[in-house]
Amino acid sequence: MRHMPAYPPDISFALPADASAAAACDAAGRDGGFVQAEVGGRVWRLARPADLESLWAAMGEGGAPSGWEADERLPYWVELWPAAVLLARYVAAHPQTFAGRLCLDAGCGLGLSALVAASVGGRVLAFDYEPEALYYARRNAGLNLPAGSAPLFAAMDWRAPAVAPGSAEVILGADILYERKFFEPVAAFLDYALAPGGRAFIADPERAVSAGACERLAARGWSVSTPFSAKVAQSGQNMTVHLREITRATAAAGPDIIRNNKEG
Repeated sequence: MRHMPAYPPDISFALPADASAAAACDAAGRDGGFVQAEVGGRVWRLARPADLESLWAAMGEGGAPSGWEADERLPYWVELWPAAVLLARYVAAHPQTFAGRLCLDAGCGLGLSALVAASVGGRVLAFDYEPEALYYARRNAGLNLPAGSAPLFAAMDWRAPAVAPGSAEVILGADILYERKFFEPVAAFLDYALAPGGRAFIADPERAVSAGACERLAARGWSVSTPFSAKVAQSGQNMTVHLREITRATAAAGPDIIRNNKEG
């Protein structure tokens, strides 16, 4: 994937919708109804193709789209997880932190955090590895936001970021460390994309798999605090979620990390 020369103003790589994903969804007739959450004093209603349990069953019967079984493309994005709800609630409660700032929503899924950030005035680019997730995220923007205020959406892999180095004033992520192998690419993405003085907000459920992530980030020169924690019930889950605020503690040349990895 090519790197954009600057962001903003060149945002031509961003995808307003993925036509092939939309066609696939329509052809398959997948309509899982809606899932909803209360955030910022209102209910956000999000469309999705199916619930996760139904998709797992379809995968077992050979009915899943090709590629979902490998390379991290399991369809976890079809659920609205407690971490996404907590992150969105934090954004709604602190609009001054996000208004007017360039925000990247990493692994946006159904789009809740991105939509809420856009609703408080953030300049939001939401990306996901799975094009079908972007189809639903954009659809959900139309369902929940006024015309002209939707985030931009892009198909992007955080292992090969297509944004300018140090361009993100804010990075958002909800439950993106659910496997241990994700720590290194997520940490490298923060090194690469976060602007000097920028802040990342990662909502992380309390689970063993991501234990130690704060210490590992600190060892890489990041300052990590936990401004908010709460128990959140959503999608059949009732989880304690911690919001981690991550800032640079040292003036390391972060963008070189990914660049050197590619050259090596």
